[in-house]
Amino acid sequence: MVEPLSDPLQDRMIKSSEAPPHRFLPSNLLFPRGTGAPPDITVLKNHLKKEGRVAKSDALIILRQAAETFRKEKNLLELRYPVIVVGDIHGQFFDLLKLLDMAGDVASNKYLFLGDYVDRGSFSVEVLLVLYTLKLNFPQNVHMIRGNHECRQMTTFFNFRSECLFKYDLEFYETACETFDMMALACIINKKFLAVHGGISPEMVTLEDVTKVNRFTEPPRQGLFCDMLWSDPVANDTGTSPDKYKVNEVRGCSYFFNVNAVNTFLKRNKLLTVIRAHEAQLEGYKMHTWNGPGEFPVVITIFSAPNYCDVYNNKGAIIKFDDNNLNIQQFNYSGHPYILPNFMDLFSWSIPFVIEKVLEIMCQVVNPKNTGVAGNAPGEKIEELKESIKETKTEIFRNKVKAMSKMMKMFKTLREDKEIIMQLKGLCPDNKVPKGLIQQGRKALEGALDSFTKAKEWDMINEKRPE
Repeated sequence: MVEPLSDPLQDRMIKSSEAPPHRFLPSNLLFPRGTGAPPDITVLKNHLKKEGRVAKSDALIILRQAAETFRKEKNLLELRYPVIVVGDIHGQFFDLLKLLDMAGDVASNKYLFLGDYVDRGSFSVEVLLVLYTLKLNFPQNVHMIRGNHECRQMTTFFNFRSECLFKYDLEFYETACETFDMMALACIINKKFLAVHGGISPEMVTLEDVTKVNRFTEPPRQGLFCDMLWSDPVANDTGTSPDKYKVNEVRGCSYFFNVNAVNTFLKRNKLLTVIRAHEAQLEGYKMHTWNGPGEFPVVITIFSAPNYCDVYNNKGAIIKFDDNNLNIQQFNYSGHPYILPNFMDLFSWSIPFVIEKVLEIMCQVVNPKNTGVAGNAPGEKIEELKESIKETKTEIFRNKVKAMSKMMKMFKTLREDKEIIMQLKGLCPDNKVPKGLIQQGRKALEGALDSFTKAKEWDMINEKRPE
């Protein structure tokens, strides 16, 4: 056991919360059978759950062992029932722990994870370390395929790279990206279901096409490799559209596929359904019953990150296949430790408060309605200003005072409602809150967060692949 931080002054604000460990997890506890053997998953989970850290050298061992394990697998995995299918996790480590406890012991259950393990959440490093450790301990029970966020482009645009630099360094980040290059691309479950992160492709005529892809690289912007990670079913209840495949403007790459495209693919390959992740769902899943309500869904979307980005208020879900039965199990989000926005230090985080106070002082100094200085009465000061400043300069002066007043209000909102603002920034283009929203105050901020639909609408720009 690693001892928690001491509290000699007994001044911890939340007494019920155990203090985090003050040292890295010792190597002899993490690798009780030596560094060549798999890490102890129970010790690791308990340590990370308490916000503990793993030494960089030990973390790199886990990454490199996982990469070598992934390298030996085929592009297209094959699994038999029973199987538990998990969708996007997106760095929500404490929800992952809940999911694992809910779904069942990894030692006696097969798991298939459909990608998007990192980005958006603040605990992607912890997610990878636990999943990779599970893979190393139970290689026949834990299977992981690649998502669209498992690449250098997306993790640089979003926050996984920043998280790695904050918790470790560039070497750790680059090693993590190398593990992504080794991951399989898809899986066939019981010879009936194709499981993939995104969807099908016009270049995926038969399953043999998947086996021919060179996966050991950064995903391209077009082609079969890209489509498996990025494509989506058309966004309507009937699955109809003029073309089997149409350009996916939402993603900025790949395609939307319709009911004719998926039916053709399934029939040709003697499959029943495509199971995929890639899209947030209010209930954690969606059954695309395009062939009619009485028919088995041709596409099933599963999403396992509840309250996505701490804003969506959605449920998470997993699929359980057992004895030819398919069951959906939903779960709600778990609380997690608060991390300062963008992994900022306390000094950076407090800058808005400092600026607010400086602006307040400046406003008091330059406002002509204030009491005069150097012994002058208020009336005399105003008269002097009127005489010495021309009308145009006076107007400029007033505008500056008004501008500073607005800035004061904005920085006050930034200081008091920092958490809500950072949630909104995570959903908005270029991490910028919609223009004018902060100046409207707290009620406007809260109102902007009250629905899944609004959150998804604002987040649409972040679903697009960066140029």
